[in-house]
Amino acid sequence: MAQGALSDALLNGDPTAWEGFVRRYGGLIIAAVRGTAPFQTDIDDLAQEVFVRLCKDNFRLLRTYDPARAALSTWLTIVARSTARDALRRRRLDSVPIEAVPEAQLAIDPVEPVRKLKLPEALLSPRQREILAMLYDREMEVAEIARALGIDPQTVRSAHHKAMVKLRAHFKADLQ
Repeated sequence: MAQGALSDALLNGDPTAWEGFVRRYGGLIIAAVRGTAPFQTDIDDLAQEVFVRLCKDNFRLLRTYDPARAALSTWLTIVARSTARDALRRRRLDSVPIEAVPEAQLAIDPVEPVRKLKLPEALLSPRQREILAMLYDREMEVAEIARALGIDPQTVRSAHHKAMVKLRAHFKADLQ
């Protein structure tokens, strides 16, 4: 047995082991979900979401079960309730038309630049400085920059790459 009450066959995706798991713990998960479901019709859908979450990504969540921390039934009840609440919360958010949400609720605080970095003059070539300014300060596309400078787009990408390599090396040295 792996993971306490969870078999290796189950965690390796054996369909027979999964069916046995669903049969054994299905009632427990339905009971846990029933306490969060506002309508009787939601129970089966929410239980299904719990089972999908348990087997998603090669049983990633199920593999996190630790028998030293809780009994499997307790752990499954907590997972089922939290999954059901999350699903219901998502449904509520999805059901509100964006026009009905106050604009103040959607607003985010503007992000101010912390400070302009001062780089050693010889670190980047004038062309690399110009390309970085066009890419990041003016938010231009590579094709636009190539047209403006009269160079090939690949030259823009290459100069950008070389400048970034120099910047990473410079700042990495500063951190050490």
